[in-house]
Amino acid sequence: MIITADTNVIFSALYSNKGASHQIVRMIVEEEFKLAISPQIYFEYYEVLMRERNLEMFNLSQREVEDFLDLLALLSQKHSIYYLLRPNLQDEDDNIFMECAYASNSDYLVTSNIRDFRQSELRGFDFEIITPKDFYQKFGKKK
Repeated sequence: MIITADTNVIFSALYSNKGASHQIVRMIVEEEFKLAISPQIYFEYYEVLMRERNLEMFNLSQREVEDFLDLLALLSQKHSIYYLLRPNLQDEDDNIFMECAYASNSDYLVTSNIRDFRQSELRGFDFEIITPKDFYQKFGKKK
């Protein structure tokens, strides 16, 4: 299975070790499924996670977050996007996630922002847009 994860999922995973986002990232690290990323997504993760106030919230150093991102990149399925699929989402920055999900043949686009993604002008994608909670309930290990 391949997923594309919005920045809010990765942010939430670092912010708290409780919750679905953290469990999803744990599952990526344990290679239970593949995370699809593009250079644009990697740099979006980097830019958001490395903000000073976010580092303070995570209680992590810049080096620790870089190591985490390096691990994600190592374990991920990498995709270069050579076209611009313009779903014309309200938040222009969200288009990169739709592009990657499409290019990677992702099964799911995991985001806490479902409403924004469902307002896309494009229809008929083969991936499902799903919240971290719903994804984890569907695929997570029950303890």
